[in-house]
Amino acid sequence: MLTNSKYQADIDEILSHRHDLGADYWTTPDNRLLKGSPFSAYDSALMLLDLGMQPSDPILKTVCGMFFNIWRQDGRFKVYPKGGILPCHTAYVASFLCNMGYQSDERIQKTFQYFLDTPYTDGGWRCNKFSFGRGPETEYSNPLPTLNVLDAFRFSNYLNNEPALDKAVEFLLQHWVIKTPIGPCQYGIGTRFMQIEYPLWGYNLLNYVYILSFYDKAKKDKRFLEALSALQDKLVDNQLVVERISPKLSKLSFCKKGQPSEVITSRYNEILENLLEKS
Repeated sequence: MLTNSKYQADIDEILSHRHDLGADYWTTPDNRLLKGSPFSAYDSALMLLDLGMQPSDPILKTVCGMFFNIWRQDGRFKVYPKGGILPCHTAYVASFLCNMGYQSDERIQKTFQYFLDTPYTDGGWRCNKFSFGRGPETEYSNPLPTLNVLDAFRFSNYLNNEPALDKAVEFLLQHWVIKTPIGPCQYGIGTRFMQIEYPLWGYNLLNYVYILSFYDKAKKDKRFLEALSALQDKLVDNQLVVERISPKLSKLSFCKKGQPSEVITSRYNEILENLLEKS
């Protein structure tokens, strides 16, 4: 466990929810690891990581082990005990485990190959599940799963060395122009997308700019620079202010609505560092 952390009260609050769903570590008795946002196993572990808990901490190691327990030999992850295995779920878990430092694990290497073998025609990734019906807009990939895949790959040796990833970056840059909801799950770029929100890992302006900033394909692109400029317009005294948050996180001090957030601003500072690197 962390000790002497400036965010210890926030850490304690997150830990206080670990049995809410009927089992330990923010999950259900049947091990639904994505259920219960913003206090799912997925969200809670990532919040603790944001607050300085190390992946080597027994709590985070246990949660990572729970995710590896749902890995399949073909590289996918079966998130729910019943139902299909969707690419978006595998994208969530791959991103999660790479953020936790497992990008070199042989199972994740197989997951990387799964994604390299399965892009859609436009370069992104999508599920063949049409909850909102079919139309011309659903013939695109899903932007958030594609962003999550790129988040996983930024930790790998494939970063800036794999043409398939450049094609995925191009798909997301083109969405900045299209803006309207696309993909089977119809992700759009509108008012909600433009808000600074926490948790950070949804389809939103900060996460979009942050992940793309690791890719040379994006760094000097006009569309990326427009998105970066829109993000910079949000700065108040060189800090990012939280504009939207789940009411369930209201007790947390590090991400108060209407207040600057050191944790969120650190992502912006990392973007600037990425852009200073040679591309």
